[in-house]
Amino acid sequence: MKRRDFLYLSGMTAGAGLLGSSKLLAAEDLLQPADIALKKRLADIALNAATSKGASYVDVRIGRYLNQSINTREKRVDNIANTESYGMGIRVIANGSWGFASTDNMTPDSIAKTAALAVQIAKFNAPLLEEPLKLAPQKGYGQVSWKTPILQNAFDVPLKDKVDLLLQANNIALQSGVNFVNSSLFCINEQKYFASTEGSYIDQDIHRIWPTFTVTKIEAGSGKFQTRNALSSPMGMGYEYLIPDKKEEIDGIFKLYRNRYDILADMRLASAQVAEKIKARPVEPGKYDLILDPTNLFLTIHESVGHPTELDRVLGYEANYAGTSFLTLDKWKAGNFKFGSEIVHFKGDKTQKGSLGAVGYDDEGVQCGEWDIIKKGVLVNYQVTRDQAHMLGLNASQGCSYADNWKNFQFQRMPNVSLQPSKDGLKVADMIKNTEKGIYMFGRNSYSIDQQRYNFQFSGQLAFEIKNGQIAGLVKDAAYQANTQEFWNACSAIAGEQDYRLGGSFFDGKGQPGQVSAVSHGCSTTKFKGVSIINTGRNI
Repeated sequence: MKRRDFLYLSGMTAGAGLLGSSKLLAAEDLLQPADIALKKRLADIALNAATSKGASYVDVRIGRYLNQSINTREKRVDNIANTESYGMGIRVIANGSWGFASTDNMTPDSIAKTAALAVQIAKFNAPLLEEPLKLAPQKGYGQVSWKTPILQNAFDVPLKDKVDLLLQANNIALQSGVNFVNSSLFCINEQKYFASTEGSYIDQDIHRIWPTFTVTKIEAGSGKFQTRNALSSPMGMGYEYLIPDKKEEIDGIFKLYRNRYDILADMRLASAQVAEKIKARPVEPGKYDLILDPTNLFLTIHESVGHPTELDRVLGYEANYAGTSFLTLDKWKAGNFKFGSEIVHFKGDKTQKGSLGAVGYDDEGVQCGEWDIIKKGVLVNYQVTRDQAHMLGLNASQGCSYADNWKNFQFQRMPNVSLQPSKDGLKVADMIKNTEKGIYMFGRNSYSIDQQRYNFQFSGQLAFEIKNGQIAGLVKDAAYQANTQEFWNACSAIAGEQDYRLGGSFFDGKGQPGQVSAVSHGCSTTKFKGVSIINTGRNI
C-alpha cells in the first residue's frame, strides 16, 4: 500500500490529525527497529546538500511514527488500526529566513533535492521578513540517545491480550446493567532522529499509552440518562501502566494510583456511579469552596495556565486559529503581576518521568529541563523556542519545539506545565475536614474558555457535596465559573507530594496547518475558596 493520508480515530475527533501521512501495516511490523547508522548517513546527505546551496543553518528530523488504536463497543471490536509514517523533514536558515521541505522518498537523490528545495523556499521568503531570524546559542551534543523508561513495550503485547482486556472491562459494565459501553486503547511510539549543522546527532525512542472508556445508563420509563468516562490519564509509559501496583495506591474517595491504572476496577466503579448520577439531586447554584482532584484540575491547568503562557500566543501568532493571551508582555515586564495566590507555583518541565511531554531533547536539538513560569503567584516566564528566546532577553531556549510528524514544521508547543505540591504534606482528608460548604470534583468533562484564556467554565465527571467537613453525597449538573486570575488567587490549599498525579491531553491542537501534541499536567488535589458553582441541567 502506498503512503497516503489516513485519518482514523473512531469517535475521537479531537485527535483527527494524529496519524498524518501513514500506511497500514501488520502488528508485528510495529516492532521492527530502524537502523541508526543509516539515519545518520541520510541526515548527513541533507546537511551537506543544504549548506552547499547556501544555508547558514540546517537541522534534519527523520521520524518513524507508529500508532495502534483498538476500539470496542459492548461485546464487539469496532476497529483496529496499526499505522506507520516514515520520512524526513529538513529545516534551514538562508538569508536570515526559515525554509522547510519534507519527503518520504528516502533515497540520496530525493533527500538532496528536498534539501535544495528548503533552501530555495528560505531565500524566497527572506525579502518578506522585517528582520532576520535570531537563534539562541546551542551547542552540539555529538551522538546521543534518549528513551522513554518503559518496563513493557505496548507494541510487544499480543493484540489478543489487549482486546481481551477491553472486552473484559466492557463485560463488567454490561453485567452491572449499563446500556452502552465503549472502550479504547491507543499506543504510540515516536522514533525520532535529529541532526544539525551544530554537531548534534540525537536518537530518541518515545512511548505513550492511553486506555479510556465511556459508560451510559438509561433509566427505564423516564428516559433519563447519565454517562461516566474513565478516570485514566494518557501517560508517557509502556503497557505497565495497565498493571496496577498496589504500592503506589494513594488515599481518597477512590482507590487511585499515582502512575498505574486499573481499568477493570474503574469500570466497576463507573458502572455503579453512573446509576447514582441518575438519582443524584441537582446541585444548588451558589458560592462554594471547590476541591478539585487532579483528574479534573489538569484540564483547567492546561487551558488557563498552559495556553496563555505560550509566547507565540502572547505575541499574536496564534490569533487566527486559537486566540491570544491575557498574559501580555507588559504584565511580565512589570515583574509583579499577581496571577495567583502565594502558594501557586507552576513549572514548565519536559523531563518528568511518566509524562506525555517527557523527552531528552526537543525538536530543535535542545536538551530539556524545567523552569519557573508562575512563582509565588507571580508571572515570571513563558514557554519559548530558540528563535523566541531573544524576545525575553534569554540566552537559551527552554526546549519547547515540537512537530507531530516528519512532514510538519516544528514550532513552539506546550511542555508539561505543572502545579507544584505543598511542602507541608497536607492530606486530602484534612482538606475536606476543613471545608464547611464545598464541592469535590473528579474527572474532565465539558468546558469553555474565551480566546484570551481568561473567562471560563468547567464541569466534571463526578461532583460530591461537602457539608460541615463531611462528604454529603453525589450531586449532578455542577460546573464552576471564574476568570483565570480570580480563580488562581482563590487557591487556598494544595495537598502534598504524596497525592501528586499526572493528567494529560493526548491531542492538543495548534497551528496552521494543524498539528497535535501530547502534554501532561501534574498537580495534587487543590482547594479554591468561594468559587461560583452553576447548575447546567435543563428542566424539560
